[in-house]
Amino acid sequence: MEEDTRDYCVPREALTLLSDERLILRETGRAVTPFGGVAVFVAYLRKVGFVEKLRQCMPICWRSPNQIEPATTFTAFLMAVLVGAKRFAHANWLRGDRALHALLGIDRFPTDDTIRNLFRRFTMGNVQRLFEPLMQWQMERVALRVEGYTLDLDSTVFERYGRQEGSLKGHNPRKHGRPSHHPLLAVLAEAHFFLHGWLRSGNCGPARGVVEFLEEALALWGQRQKIRLVRADSGFFDDQLLSFLEQRRLPYIVVARLTPWIKREAQHVEQWRALDEAYSVGEFCLKLLGWQTARRFVVIREVVREGRDSVGRKLIDVPGYVFRIFVTTHAEAPEEIWRDYNLRSDMENRIAELKHDLGADGFCLKQFFATEAAFRAILLLFNLLAEFQRAAQLPRYREPATLRTQVLTCGAILGRAGRHLVLHLSQSWGGLQTRNPLLDNIFAWQFPTSPKLDSVVAT
Repeated sequence: MEEDTRDYCVPREALTLLSDERLILRETGRAVTPFGGVAVFVAYLRKVGFVEKLRQCMPICWRSPNQIEPATTFTAFLMAVLVGAKRFAHANWLRGDRALHALLGIDRFPTDDTIRNLFRRFTMGNVQRLFEPLMQWQMERVALRVEGYTLDLDSTVFERYGRQEGSLKGHNPRKHGRPSHHPLLAVLAEAHFFLHGWLRSGNCGPARGVVEFLEEALALWGQRQKIRLVRADSGFFDDQLLSFLEQRRLPYIVVARLTPWIKREAQHVEQWRALDEAYSVGEFCLKLLGWQTARRFVVIREVVREGRDSVGRKLIDVPGYVFRIFVTTHAEAPEEIWRDYNLRSDMENRIAELKHDLGADGFCLKQFFATEAAFRAILLLFNLLAEFQRAAQLPRYREPATLRTQVLTCGAILGRAGRHLVLHLSQSWGGLQTRNPLLDNIFAWQFPTSPKLDSVVAT
C-alpha cells in the first residue's frame, strides 16, 4: 500500500512572535525527522559491523514471533540515548519518527516498556556474556600508540530516588544521606575510551574491589598495547592496590591521603627546589604501618596567595603554604610527576559527559543487574562515539552533546526515488555538503590493528 504523503491543510493562523506577520499552520503526512545527521553515525556502525557483532553476542532471545528482536531493541535504546534521551520513557520520542525508522531499517520502534523488559532479563552472567566480547571487539580497533596508554581510575555517584537493589546510603557530596549507586570506572586517557566499568552499591568506598576490577580490566585489555601509567586520586591510596600495580610492573601516580604520618614527613622535608616564585618541590621515602616496603612520595608546595585559589591542603605546622603529595614508582623529577598527574583532570570530563550528555545516571531499574546492563550499554555507546570521531577524522575530540548538535541534528524529510529510499537533508542545517567529508572518511577508514606484546610474568 502506498504511503499517503499528501499535505493536509489545517485552517489555522497565527502571528509571529516579534512581528505582526501572519503565519499559516499546516499538517503534512510526510516523514520528517530532526535527526537526519544520524545517517553519518549509521554509516560508521555499518562499517564496523556493529549489528552483526551484537547479534552474535546477545545472550537473550524471545520465543514469541511477534516480539521485536533483542538486538533491535538494544540498538533502539542506544539511538534514543544518542539523540538525547535521559530516561527510559524518553525513548517514546522516537516511536513516531518514521524517517529515523527507515534510516535504521526497522518497521517498529520499541516502546520504553519493551526496552525495560529487555534489560530486566539481564543477570550477572548475561551482562558478562554480552559486554565482555563487545568491549574486546572495540579494543581491537584502538589506535597504536608507541609510548602506550595512560589508565585513569575514578568513581562517581549516581543519586537514586526509590528502593532499587544496591541503592544504599554512602558518600554523596551533593545530597548527603541520599541513596545512590557508586560506579567504578577505568579510562584510557589518550583514546577517550572506557576500558571497564562496574556498577556498585552506594555504600562502597572508592577503592572497594578495585584490585578485582583492575584484574578484569587488564584481562580484557590483554597484551594489546603497553599501559605506560596508572593514575588515581586519594580515594585509591591503598596498599593492596599499590602492591598489585607493583606486582604487575605497572607504573603509577596516586594522590596520597594526608594521614598524620605523611603530614609529619612532609613537614620535615628540608631540601626544597624552587620551580618559580610560588611552587617548590621535594620528596621523601616512607614505609607506613602494614606496608611491606617503603615508597617514594613527591611533595608539591605552593605559596598561599591572596586572590588566588590554591589547590592542596594546609598543614598547621607550616603556615603560608599548601601541599599536594603523590606516591609513585616513577623515577622522574617531582615536577614531571606533578605535570603528568595534572592531565588526569580530563577524567572528570569523561564522567560529566556520561552523566550530563548521555544520561548514564538516569536509566535505573529495580533489579541491580538490569541497571548495570543499561550503564554498560552507555559505556559502549560512549566508546562508539569516540571511535566514530577517529573514523570521521574530526580535528579534535568533541563531547557527545557537541556531536549531537553539530553532526547528528539535521532536519530531514524521507522520500523515494523509484524503489530506493531517499533522505533529504536540510541545507539550512548544513545538509549533505557538510557531512560528505565525514562519510568519505568513514568509508575510506582502515581499521587499526593493535600488536600483541610479549607477556610479562608477574614476580
